[in-house]
Amino acid sequence: MSKQKSGYDGVQKSAILLIALGPEKSAKIFKYLKEDEIEQLTLEIANTSSVSPQTKEEILGEFYQVCLAQQYIAEGGISYAKELLEKALGADRAKDVIGKLTASLQVRPFEFMRKTDPGQLLNFIQDEHPQTIALILSYLPSFQSSQVISALPPEKQADVAKRIAMMDRTSPDVIKEVEGVLERKLSSLVNQDYTIIGGTDAIVEILNAVDRGTERHILETLEIEEPELADEIRRKMFVFEDILSLDDRSIQRVLKDVDNNDLEMALKNSNEEVQSVIFRNLSSRLVSMIKEDMDFMGPVRLKDVEEAQQKIVNIVRKLEDSGEIVISRGGGDEIVV
Repeated sequence: MSKQKSGYDGVQKSAILLIALGPEKSAKIFKYLKEDEIEQLTLEIANTSSVSPQTKEEILGEFYQVCLAQQYIAEGGISYAKELLEKALGADRAKDVIGKLTASLQVRPFEFMRKTDPGQLLNFIQDEHPQTIALILSYLPSFQSSQVISALPPEKQADVAKRIAMMDRTSPDVIKEVEGVLERKLSSLVNQDYTIIGGTDAIVEILNAVDRGTERHILETLEIEEPELADEIRRKMFVFEDILSLDDRSIQRVLKDVDNNDLEMALKNSNEEVQSVIFRNLSSRLVSMIKEDMDFMGPVRLKDVEEAQQKIVNIVRKLEDSGEIVISRGGGDEIVV
C-alpha cells in the first residue's frame, strides 16, 4: 500500500487511530477484524514509539471525515455526500474522501433507489426486462422489493422471483450498463470484483414480506416451472424458530397435530425462548413428561433434530394453507376481526 500525504500508510494510520482511541475502544474494534488484520495492527502498534499531537489530530480528523462521508452516503447517496463534503472540505478533499471510502467499503449498486418510494420505483422499472427488475430488487431491502414485486402484473411476478432465486454472480460491466440506463450516479463506483447477489435467500426474504396471495401465485407457478427450486424456497420460508411469530391459539392448533416424539426431538436443540413459548401452550403434565424424556434422551444427531423441526414446519405451512392459522407477514393480507 502506498503512503499518503501524511507519510503514513493505511496500517500505520489505523495503528495510530487505535492508540489515540485508547485500549478500551480499540479492544471493541478488534472484535470486528480478521486474525491477520489484528496481527498486523498489533505489530504496528508495538513498533510505534511516539506520535506527535499534530499527527494524531490529523489522522483523527481524516477518520472523522470518512465516517461523515459514509453517513451522508447512507442518507442520500453519493451525489448528496459529495455536495455536502464539498461545502465543508472543498472539492479536492471531498473527492479524495469519497474515493477512499468507495474503494474500501464498496458502495452497493442502485443505492440511489433505496430512498425512492416503492410506488415511484414501480413506475420507474415495471417496463424493464424481468432480468433487469430481478437485478435491481436483489440489491434493495426486502421490504421495498416485496412491495414492488406484489404490484407487478401476475404474469411477471413468478418470472422475476425465479430470476432472483437463480441469480448467482453478476458481472460489474452488466451492473454498470443497467445503472447507466437507470441512474448514472453510481456507474463509476462499482467495484470490479464479481458481486454475489440474489439466490434463494434473497427471494425468501422478499416472499416472506409480500401478501399471501402474491406468495401463493409465485410458488404455484414455480412448482410447475421449477419444482426443485420451489421446494427449496418453501423449506426456507418458515423455519422452526419462526413459531415465535404465531399467537398462542395458533401454536395450540399446531401442537395438536405434532407427534410428541417429534416435538421432544425438535426442542432438543432449540433456544429457551422457543421452548418457553411451546411449553406455555401445553398442559403442565405433558411439559413435565417432555422435559423428562428430553433429559433421558441424551445427545442426539443434529440431522434428526432438523428433520423433526421440519415436520413441525410442514404442519404450520399446511394449516396456514387451509386457513386454520395465520402467519403474520408484511404486505396486504386481509385482517378479519
